[in-house]
Parts: sequence; C-alpha cells; structure tokens
Amino acid sequence: MFFILSLVGLALACLGLSTFAKSRQPACDDAQFIGFQRSYLTVYLLAVGADWLQGPHVYALYQHYGMSKHQIEQLFIAGFGSSLVFGTFIGSLADKIGRKLNCFLYAVFYGIGCVTKHFGNFWILMSGRLLSGIATSILFSAFESWLVYEHNKRGFSDSQLSIIFSQATFGNSVIAICAGVVAQGVADTFGYVAPFDVSLGVLCVMAVVIFKTWPENFGNKSVAFKSSLQSGYKAIREDSNVLYLGLIQSLFEGTMYTFVIEWTPTLAAASEASIPHGLIFAAFMIAVMIGSYVFSILTSYAEPESFMRFVLVTAALCFVAPILLPGNLTAVFFSFIVFEICVGIFWPAVGYLRGRYIKEETRSTTMNFFRVPLNIIVIAILCNDFSTIIIFKCCVVFLALASFMQYCLYENTVGKTAPQVIEKAPLPLN
Repeated sequence: MFFILSLVGLALACLGLSTFAKSRQPACDDAQFIGFQRSYLTVYLLAVGADWLQGPHVYALYQHYGMSKHQIEQLFIAGFGSSLVFGTFIGSLADKIGRKLNCFLYAVFYGIGCVTKHFGNFWILMSGRLLSGIATSILFSAFESWLVYEHNKRGFSDSQLSIIFSQATFGNSVIAICAGVVAQGVADTFGYVAPFDVSLGVLCVMAVVIFKTWPENFGNKSVAFKSSLQSGYKAIREDSNVLYLGLIQSLFEGTMYTFVIEWTPTLAAASEASIPHGLIFAAFMIAVMIGSYVFSILTSYAEPESFMRFVLVTAALCFVAPILLPGNLTAVFFSFIVFEICVGIFWPAVGYLRGRYIKEETRSTTMNFFRVPLNIIVIAILCNDFSTIIIFKCCVVFLALASFMQYCLYENTVGKTAPQVIEKAPLPLN
C-alpha cells in the first residue's frame, strides 16, 4: 500500500506541475519548429524505446541460459568496456561520416545485439554486448549532435532548444513506463527473448523513419579521423567550460548508472516484505517526468548554469539516507525519488549546456570523450565487491565534485555577468 500511495501522490504532483509549467510557457505557433520538433522526437523516442524494451530482462535471460553470476558480471562489464573503448571511436565518427548515418548504425548494432539474444552461447552473447555498448555511445551523442546542428541551421532560438530537451526527457519517461509494461507482457507470453524481438522491430521502424525524414549533417567531414579526435581532446583541454561540463556529466551519469544497479538490493534490504519492482520503477519514471517540468519552470527564472548548482547539491544529499538510515524504507525510498527528480532536471539541462558550449565541428567526438570517465566509474564499481554503504559514499563524493564543477562553470559564465542577470527578475508564482 505504501508504494501504491506513493505512486498516486507522484502522479498527482506530476499532473499539477504539468498544468503549471504549461501555463508559464507561451503558446508556440511556429509551424516549422513544431514540425522539426516532431521529426526529432519521433526518431529519438523510438531509439530510447528500443533501449528500454531490452533493459528489464537482460539479467533474467542470461540466468535462463544458465550463466553463472560471474559470467553475467563479465557480460555487463563487456558492455560498458565496449562503450568505453570502441564506442568512443565509432561514436566520434559521426562528425566525419554524418550524424544521420551514425544514428542508423545505432539501429544496426543494437539490432544485431538483439539477434544474439536467441543463442545461449556465452561468446555469442558477449559479441552482442560489445555491439550494444557501441550502440549506447551512439545513442547518447549522435542523436543530440544531429538535433543541435539542425536546430541552429534553421535559426530556432535557445529557448526552443530547451523545450525540445525538456519534452525529450518527459517522453523518455513515458516510453520507459510503456516499454516496461510491453516487455513484461511479451516475456510472460513468449519467453525472455521476446522483448528483444520487439526491440528489433522498433529499431527497424526507427531506421526507416530516419532515412525518410532526416537530412544528413556533419561536423568537419574534411578533417582526418585522427585529427578529429585530437580536435575534440583539444577543445576539452583548452576550454575550461567544456572541461567542467564534461566532468559534470561523467560524475553525475556515473552515479546514475551506479544507482540503477544498487536501488533494488538497497530497497529490498530496507523492506521486511518483497518489494514491487514494477511500481517502484514507474514511480521513478514519474519522478523524472516531474523533473522535466521543474526544469521548464526553472528556466523562466534563471539560467541552467546557475540553478544546476543547487540541483547537484540536492542530488548528493539524496544518498545520505541510505548511508545513515539504511533500514528506514520511507527515508531511503523518498531520497531515491528526489534523486530521480534531479535526474529529470539534469538531462534537459546538460543537453542545453552542451548545445551552448561544445563546438559544432567536433560535437559528437567531444561528447564521446565525456563518456570515457563515466564508463570507467561504472566498470570500477562492477569489478569491486564494495558494500552498499561504500558505494553510496562514493556517489556522494562524485556528486559533490560535480557540484563544485558546476559552481566553476557558473563563475566562468553567468557569474561574470551577474548584474545583467539580476535584472531578469523572477516571475511571481501567483
């Protein structure tokens, strides 16, 4: 009953915030922008939908094939390692060979990964994990790179870009809930491999839509691939704003992926009865949706460079509860809910900031460099048998560092023009 009431309360809060957020935004009657937004979100939501369909049953499928815990851990480490090593380079090719083509390769690599799930052979499954790791790097770089280029090319405003990122985060949460329901339904009916077949079908649809609706765009296609990597590295080394942004992303997302691994055993240990995984997952996704609306509201009061300082500090404090009160289910659960709200604010905010500070010529390359420390963090957690308390202490440290980096970014940018920013008086709530 506790989780049901929490879910209902979150749903009502989300509904109330959505009404308030929409009342703060002027109606958009720009037909070109609406069409562009629809074109991007259709493809992006199909892409993340294919990803969400696979997530709930990967571990269960490996167990069904008789894989040991050690073998399953090896497979997961292979996925993150592939994203770290191969994904960084293949994802970076988007600037040279084209972002649209790279997004199509996402469908190809992830689709082949789905096919490998039909085989109970460890090495075939390993090859699937390697391809899936590459696909993940493309998902979190090439799609956004295509969006920002086309958005700027068509002369749309920064505020319109923040709207797209906010709606993408909201849509991602809705798709996650729907995908979880569909995946469970087909798995119960046809077996654990069925969600991967559905995902393959979604990837095929996405590939067709991309080719029919998206134009191609590039970073600097005339430059050699090695030079592109060097330029991406140089951009991070020489522009402190890009460096801060990359560290913020790596530290936060590394914590987020660690949380994904740890929330189930943590809540199970705090509960005297078995926990309803589906209801908790739905609650987390609604919390992310709430965060996307909070982001929309906050952007009418301040710049993301400013308010993200407080969001990251809040996220760090969320993991104090499982450290100090590990047996208090209510405290731990609601601290996790607040963290997910922070996730919902972070995704559109960091996307907007990347669009503002990363150079177009090496956008995909630079974004894939950001994922290197992220994957190192997750691999380090997976490879070491740390206690839950130690893991959450690490999360607090990571987020505290991210908060400091955000403060540095603020001081470098908005903080230098504080008098002008202060003139933008906050709008009254009533």
